[in-house]
Amino acid sequence: MDVKSKQERVDTLAELVNGEVVGDGSITIGGLDSIEAAKQGQITFLAKATKTELLDKTSASAVLVPLEIEQSSKTIIRVRDPYLASAIIHNHLLKKPFKAKGVHPSVHIGDGCEIPAEVTIEPFTVLGDNVKIGERVYIGSGVYIGDDAEIGEDTVIRPNVSIEYATRIGCRVVIHPGTVIGSDGYGYAADERGCHIKRPQIGTVRIDDDVEIGANCCVDRAAYGLTWIKSGTKIDNMVQIAHNVVVGENCLLVAHSALAGSTTLGRNVVLGGKASTKGHVHLGDGVMVAGKGAVNKNQPAGAILGGVPAIPIQKWIKAAKIYEKLPEMRTEVRRLRKEMDELQQLLTSKENDL
Repeated sequence: MDVKSKQERVDTLAELVNGEVVGDGSITIGGLDSIEAAKQGQITFLAKATKTELLDKTSASAVLVPLEIEQSSKTIIRVRDPYLASAIIHNHLLKKPFKAKGVHPSVHIGDGCEIPAEVTIEPFTVLGDNVKIGERVYIGSGVYIGDDAEIGEDTVIRPNVSIEYATRIGCRVVIHPGTVIGSDGYGYAADERGCHIKRPQIGTVRIDDDVEIGANCCVDRAAYGLTWIKSGTKIDNMVQIAHNVVVGENCLLVAHSALAGSTTLGRNVVLGGKASTKGHVHLGDGVMVAGKGAVNKNQPAGAILGGVPAIPIQKWIKAAKIYEKLPEMRTEVRRLRKEMDELQQLLTSKENDL
């Protein structure tokens, strides 16, 4: 699929990423693609300096390269991190001014809502009472926004998202289809017969600026107080965030990860796919948990973990290698036991002879 991009000179793009142009900076660029697929008029990137042979093979008009590469037959932009620079440039080329379509006639609007002129609200969306929406907000079809919710400027809410009452969403947030924000937390108390009595979930959800939440995620409202996702955090598809969880700034939560109730994360925490935590634990700044890791106790800043239960990653790697060899080790143990039994019988026989 061809995606329309704006046209920019190479030297203009270099300024965006603090890069150094080697070659013709006046070339016009109208898109970005992989180094194998890029065509004339496009820019691409080379992540590793060891792959310089790819520069001669690409058809791109310009290439972002690491600082170690000083010359090329292609026009290059030398940068510290080509992968990061490519993301910045690609976003710039694709960015389009907001065009407000207004509110579709099929949208239900409750009493006391505040909706500016510069918005787009697509068909069959429902707004409860006293909903406040900021400038340049896009709301897709079939979205439900409950009473007293607030949506900040430049936020994008994709189709079929549900946002329950009193949720606070900041600016430049992106929420992808099917996600539910503010559903009841999972809390019950058992009586003497083992019946489960629901504990009311009367808190709210706060999502700060520049957060992105993938498709089909669930962010539960707090039992009391706040479930809080802080600024810059990026959440993949199908992630569960339970009641009263606090996710720090700039965290990365990969698909199928799950945070149990009252878990707190520091800044820049990374959870791999299907990683999880038990409730009421704290992960310090910069903690990383490998895929399927299960954290069952507090972790200090910078810890790198893996396994079930999660342990320091190097220990987990060693344990995983041992686990792989368990069938052979079992066979060896059986052999050694047999030899020991035979030796014991021999010793007993000799003692009896004496």
